[in-house]
Amino acid sequence: MKAARVLAQGARFELADMDIPEPGPGQVRIRVRACGVCHTDSMTVAGTLGNTFPRTPGHEIAGEVDAVGAGVSAWAIGDRVGVGAFGGCDFTCEPCRRGDFISCAQRKTAGASYDGGYAEYLVAPAEALARIPAGLSFVEAAPLLCAGITTFNSLRNSIARPGDLVGILGVGGLGHLGIQFAAKMGLEVAAIARGQDKAPLAKELGAHHYIDSRGSDPAAELRKLGGAVVVLSTVTAADAMTAVLGGLKPRGQLLVVGASENLMQVPPIALITKSLGVQGWASGTSQDSEDALRFSALTGVRPMVETMPLSQVQAAYDRMMAGDARFRVVLTMG
Repeated sequence: MKAARVLAQGARFELADMDIPEPGPGQVRIRVRACGVCHTDSMTVAGTLGNTFPRTPGHEIAGEVDAVGAGVSAWAIGDRVGVGAFGGCDFTCEPCRRGDFISCAQRKTAGASYDGGYAEYLVAPAEALARIPAGLSFVEAAPLLCAGITTFNSLRNSIARPGDLVGILGVGGLGHLGIQFAAKMGLEVAAIARGQDKAPLAKELGAHHYIDSRGSDPAAELRKLGGAVVVLSTVTAADAMTAVLGGLKPRGQLLVVGASENLMQVPPIALITKSLGVQGWASGTSQDSEDALRFSALTGVRPMVETMPLSQVQAAYDRMMAGDARFRVVLTMG
């Protein structure tokens, strides 16, 4: 099989011929049809996810069950399945025993803990799989297994309820899905981005309002709309997150899903006087992925993607890293 390998920390991709892996007990082999290229893959390349090298990245994986290992009864050959950032758990640590599998002390990540979806086949733990509904293509499903579940799951677990005003900070790889999910959940959506160029797209995706954070104060604009119950931050700019805090209603919530190591400065008085909360959200389990996929199939939520063949993996990765994709790059396998 063909697989895109990172041979050493920070190295460029090399396309290699490898043996098709065999599933062990409790494992499933997937024939990969599509795999999204996510910014988190850069952490695998950099080795900051604790991974070793050589490694095949990729955690937005969509394909078909090709073989099952001993003890696997939930999956059968031919099943349409996906694997997202949740790549398996140990079932024995305290979080797992409390049912909090996403917080597993030994949680695995596809493409970091083991070889991922930048390949024609991969082997994954059976508990990592999510069923892909018939209404979604493999290319559509792949980005929903990370960018999709992250925005869907954070919103559905937030304090926002149908009819509430919710701000979506950023109209990019995460934000364009967050707008769709929020609108389909019956929320009043204010999309927030820099400049007016994304306003038409935001409205097309379902936003009821558009706020240009370059030309206006986003907090003041949110207050004019009555104040947001939740702002979902899909950007990585810490100053942009701070700038929207004043637009939250009392007891409002800033949900952070844009991965960044930049320091976020929040004046404690801003939190205290309005009892505001700032919370991160760690994607979700394979069942959460399946929920996101089914919701998308039923409501028409779809990612905006550009496809490239596995043979162009370096170009696809470079395009993602440069921020040139609109909005998700997906590798296709044959």
